[in-house]
Amino acid sequence: MLMGLTKSSVGRSAVDSGLIIKKHSPDDKVIALAGNPNVGKSTVFNALTGLNQHTGNWPGKTVSNAQGYCKTESRGLMLVDIPGTYSLMAHSAEEEVARNFICFGKPDAVAVVCDATSLERNLNLVLQIAEISKRTVVCVNLMDEAKRKGIKIDLKRLSKILGVPVAGTAARKKKTLYGFTDAVNAALDEKDPHCIKISYPEPIERAVRIVEPEAARIAAGRLPARWLALKLIYRENGLLNEINEYLGCDILKNPAVFSAVCLAEESLAKNGITPDKYKDMTVSAIVKTAEETAKSVVTVKNAEYSETDRRLDRFFTGKFTGYAVMAALLAFVFWLTLNGANYPSEMLSRLFSFIEAKLYALLVRWNAPDFITESLVFGVWRVLSWVVAVMLPPMAIFFPLFTLLEDSGYLPRIAYNLDKPLKKCSACGKQALTVCMGFGCNAAGIVGCRIIDSKRERLLAILTNNFVPCNGRFPMLISVITMFFVGVSGSALSSVTAALLLTAAIVLSLAVSLLVTKLLSVTLLKGEPSAYTLELPPYRRPQIGKVIVRSIFDRTLFVLGRAAAVAAPAGLIIWLAANVYIGGESILSVCSAALDPIGRFMGLDGVILIAFILGFPANETVIPIMIMAYLADGTLSETATLADTYLLFTLNGWTVKTAVNVIIFSLMHWPCSTALLTIKKETGSFKWTLLAAAIPTLIGAALCILVNLIS
Repeated sequence: MLMGLTKSSVGRSAVDSGLIIKKHSPDDKVIALAGNPNVGKSTVFNALTGLNQHTGNWPGKTVSNAQGYCKTESRGLMLVDIPGTYSLMAHSAEEEVARNFICFGKPDAVAVVCDATSLERNLNLVLQIAEISKRTVVCVNLMDEAKRKGIKIDLKRLSKILGVPVAGTAARKKKTLYGFTDAVNAALDEKDPHCIKISYPEPIERAVRIVEPEAARIAAGRLPARWLALKLIYRENGLLNEINEYLGCDILKNPAVFSAVCLAEESLAKNGITPDKYKDMTVSAIVKTAEETAKSVVTVKNAEYSETDRRLDRFFTGKFTGYAVMAALLAFVFWLTLNGANYPSEMLSRLFSFIEAKLYALLVRWNAPDFITESLVFGVWRVLSWVVAVMLPPMAIFFPLFTLLEDSGYLPRIAYNLDKPLKKCSACGKQALTVCMGFGCNAAGIVGCRIIDSKRERLLAILTNNFVPCNGRFPMLISVITMFFVGVSGSALSSVTAALLLTAAIVLSLAVSLLVTKLLSVTLLKGEPSAYTLELPPYRRPQIGKVIVRSIFDRTLFVLGRAAAVAAPAGLIIWLAANVYIGGESILSVCSAALDPIGRFMGLDGVILIAFILGFPANETVIPIMIMAYLADGTLSETATLADTYLLFTLNGWTVKTAVNVIIFSLMHWPCSTALLTIKKETGSFKWTLLAAAIPTLIGAALCILVNLIS
């Protein structure tokens, strides 16, 4: 039986770090779900726990966690989905969180999800975890993929070698997970578990034997003595601080422990083993054990099993085809989004107009003051309904398409393609993934920058993410491109042309983003690009149904809810600006007139600038604000057709040059309120937040001025 968390869940502090585990009953067991990225860990988690899960951040961290409840025949299991990691030798916040929960979080068992098609690499993490947790379970996932590629794994032999329960699964087929839950229960029921013991070179084993008795005494069963001895000799400061905090003492200040560690280090020094060499030798021992284990349990029937993937990679990541395919896919996604969103947007708009009329009549019937009625209906409601009608349909198309690319394995190829140009800009290739996320929502892209380990490179990605046009800017870009460069006939050819021009505009914004990244990397954020490991997962057939559900709930509704939260108060501000008068003119008219000289210098006008300013909470409202200001209307308006909008704009002085500058400024101006708040949260700095707003605005203004002067 699969169950999700409920509001009646009982809270318990399961870890000294403060993470609250939501148990259904005191007898439930806490299971840490670990694994490398892209092994299907989240699929296993979602399949076992259902859609209703509890999510949040780790205490003191911006790294998210997910918890879910699973009821088995033996007991209830609380699964904690810890961040994907290749190693417990933490180099990022995610790896640190994963390591600390396994080491200090007191999970009743640790389940490690592995990729059956790359077992050897995954076993490195299994072996590291087995040194810490006696109750370890191995879930060899993607067995269906392995079978398709001619890979056979002897699971019984693997279990015997590792000394832990092993289950083979294909997480997309839920029935295969029963064997996994049985393995978890078997590990929990084992009275005296004995995991594999890694054999290190004799000089290291001798040093461990010196420290281990003292480590066992001071740990008092709270940490594995052998693992603790290994880490004490290594003296990894970050980890030692965590150990000291967990044990409640400075362990190396204990005379007996300190003496044993010194003797061990002297012993290693006599054998020419420096601290760096010690680390290399311990890692090599783990890798060697993983290699030997994989060789003894994995059989490949077809040595060319991955040839299909290789052929696809030569096409999708090729020197000449990689970028062309990326651009073509981007254009196709935009074309599909544009064509598919029009009719649903119109339907929603008509529905909200109907509700608006009923709401207005209701407030009149209640004798509400005109000020209250009009500000709520024509201000708050109209802007809110506009944002929802404009954003929801394209997001409901774009996000599933994006998730399908992710689920199929193509998204990491985009990161691979963009790694080289980003490296030339002294940035990290992982930034490509955050760029992709920014197409849906810049705030989501900024949060995604957490995957970048280097603080410098993470800041580079955050400061330049706004150059990627988000979903909220698409309506304006599409409208302007259609009116001034394609035509308003609505033919099939015009939609293709619009998609291609939109793609070209985005390519321009990406080029500027790379240039700004390079400039920042040689000025404010100097440094060399860091090395990173990017796994290219196998190509998979995406699960369309689950992808649609996941993308709608996890992305579309999340982003829409956040946009709606800022759109409602924005509607009130916009209405007040249009209906509060100073000297016979509305505040909107006064402000647009004051900004007109600046706007003209930029090839725009005062109305366009004030529309961008008032659109700060929600970019979707920029075009309606322009229409409202040009018509001198007191309410947010839209014209009957795009042709009417084109006529209105041209009557107010718009030219092709104006349209070009509007496109440029839409691509490059300050982030929306949601994105700026996210930047402040992620960086914890007003300085970087202000800089993130100033950089694109200044560049956009400069380009507009340049176009205005030379044309």
